[in-house]
Amino acid sequence: MDSDGTQEARGTHANPVPRPAGPPEVPAVPPDGRSSAPHRPGVPPRPAQAPGIPPMPDGSSFLTWLRMPRPEAPPGVWRFGHKPRPEEEPELIPTRQLLAGAVIAFLCGWLLCSLLYNGYLGGFWLWPWFVLAPDSWTLGKAGAVGGAASWVYEGLVFVGIFAVFGKIGHWSELWRRFGPAAWRRSTSGDGPPPLPEADPAEFPQLRAAGAVDAAERLAADARAGLMRDVDHARIVRAWQGVRSGRHSMASFSGAVLQDGAAACLHPSGARDLPTRLARHDLVTGQVRLGTSADNPRNPYAYRGTGLALGPELLGTSLLAVGPAGSGKTGTVVRPLAESLCLHALAGRAAVVVVGAAGAGLGPADAYDVVVRIGNQESEYDLDLYGGTADPDEAAAVLAEALVGDLADPHPGSDSRRSTTVLAQLLGPFRAVHGRFPSVPELRQLLDGSPGQFATLRQGLQDAGQDSLLRELDARERQMGQPGDVGGVLADRVALLDRPAFAGFFDTSGQSRPFTLKALDHPVRVRIDLPERGHADASRMLARLVLAQFTASVAVREDRSLFACLVLDDATGVVTPESVRGIQRLRSGNAGVVLTLRTLDDVARPLRGPLLGATGCRMALSGVTPWDGQDFAEVWGKEWTEARDVTDRQIIAETPAGKALHAVRRVITGKAPTARAVTVRQVERERWSASELAHGVPAGHAVLSLTDVKGEHAPPLLVDLRG
Repeated sequence: MDSDGTQEARGTHANPVPRPAGPPEVPAVPPDGRSSAPHRPGVPPRPAQAPGIPPMPDGSSFLTWLRMPRPEAPPGVWRFGHKPRPEEEPELIPTRQLLAGAVIAFLCGWLLCSLLYNGYLGGFWLWPWFVLAPDSWTLGKAGAVGGAASWVYEGLVFVGIFAVFGKIGHWSELWRRFGPAAWRRSTSGDGPPPLPEADPAEFPQLRAAGAVDAAERLAADARAGLMRDVDHARIVRAWQGVRSGRHSMASFSGAVLQDGAAACLHPSGARDLPTRLARHDLVTGQVRLGTSADNPRNPYAYRGTGLALGPELLGTSLLAVGPAGSGKTGTVVRPLAESLCLHALAGRAAVVVVGAAGAGLGPADAYDVVVRIGNQESEYDLDLYGGTADPDEAAAVLAEALVGDLADPHPGSDSRRSTTVLAQLLGPFRAVHGRFPSVPELRQLLDGSPGQFATLRQGLQDAGQDSLLRELDARERQMGQPGDVGGVLADRVALLDRPAFAGFFDTSGQSRPFTLKALDHPVRVRIDLPERGHADASRMLARLVLAQFTASVAVREDRSLFACLVLDDATGVVTPESVRGIQRLRSGNAGVVLTLRTLDDVARPLRGPLLGATGCRMALSGVTPWDGQDFAEVWGKEWTEARDVTDRQIIAETPAGKALHAVRRVITGKAPTARAVTVRQVERERWSASELAHGVPAGHAVLSLTDVKGEHAPPLLVDLRG
């Protein structure tokens, strides 16, 4: 690793990964400076298809996808081919009423014209003709000219009559709904290709900046079918690096002219994922999760539209709550992880996905680094100290992982005492040994092993480290005192000092530890936790990864790279410190995705702060009423129109009226009533706890969204299956 924190792409000893010819958007991704992906000679195989479009050998499939309109839309709307809708629902006439009204209007107009033409209503409608026309025309002396003129006048009158009745019968609405305009449905890519200055397939930005040769090469590859969506996104990202000054125009143009669509490759050499299960649009950066239900609870502009998420929404973090089997992993976590991996291949994002082994978070080939904790065949290890050399920083992160869940759950609490205890041990140990202690060594130090303390004291005395010696003496004095947290820390470290983890968390340099300091690069990481038989250790490691993530993204140099942590199960992870860390992620162009089976897995004082720290909140089908109550409170209330209908019995006072009411009662079986309607504005919950618990169909979820700019979408009922 270089002094500035970057790393080189050397590859494995057997399969070196060549450095890209063009300016890579970021350097290599593995934590130890070597690539875990095997060398892929030549051009990688093309994906099965472009997003949502069948493949064509001439490249027209990619061009059609690239030229598809993507209009601006509210947050969460799938913009690929989206047709904007009005904010308010128009008052449409029912089809049956529209057809009946149109037919009746036509018959009435025909009847009136027939009566006028045959003189049944008199000749008053001919008076303007007799007044304005010459006498020769009205007396029939002009021959054919006068006759033709009279026919024209009569035709204009009849046309005017039908125009009036057409307005009454809504013929224009009938034409729009059932006429030829409704038959001609616009298809993708129809119409002439756009002009070169507006055609994204011609790369007009490169041409405007003077890189005409590079634009021609890229346009030729696009037309020839050699480019796909990841290539386009990666080259656009590299061009942004040129515009921002990180790369030179000459190196970018040289790479494009040499490699075309394969220029500026990801250090792994991959140009796509092995498989795709979700629909992605890398132009907008969105992944489609489902469809907004055509339900009156949803705003009209969202009804029937695709529901999609992108980095601009994940930058505010996402919390999804739903019971087991509700679809959190398959319909939320897996598509988001897949999308972030595609962004990483395009040089836009760094993603860390954490879940139980076998949770279905994507194949290993879709990731650059796969850490299988507890599996002795794992190629990578996990750095227990987050790759830092500062004992105080390492102590803070490790204390949060070990005992963060034991801290007072109120938002103002922290793990300061545990941090101090660990710092009193990590600082002297690193000064003497040049590294941090391994798990067995740390356990011995926390247990107060005399041999370890004697070795540290002798080493500090020989090095003249008086300040660290005072730290060590203070730790020895505190050991065994009432309220000392050293014993609790030792018990938690003992969870990792098990035979299943014997080959992990090595600090001697003999393994390949992954560190979250690599988030400066477009890295794709999957961490498998050993939940079976080690549930407490798994929750502790999940807290460790979250603490390291929030600490690492805060000190990144290149914040143009979106960083995201996906936790498939955040049970036992939410602590006061983690909530504060999540609140700070938005400013660092980072976010987290958390899933919970129930909010009961979070301490009661932390539920409100957690829901407030995440901008996107999802309640899946099957949540409990008490979970629904927390969502109902955070979503608040809205003003709505309430209609109260009252039926009042009509009392007849005259004999005729009483007789008429008696006949009506015999026919209808009900007393004559008069209906009174009262309309008023009331404030009601957007979604009540009962509606969330019992009114959300299976396979659906209620989702509210907020993007990094502050724009938000109200809670939407979403079908996650479409």
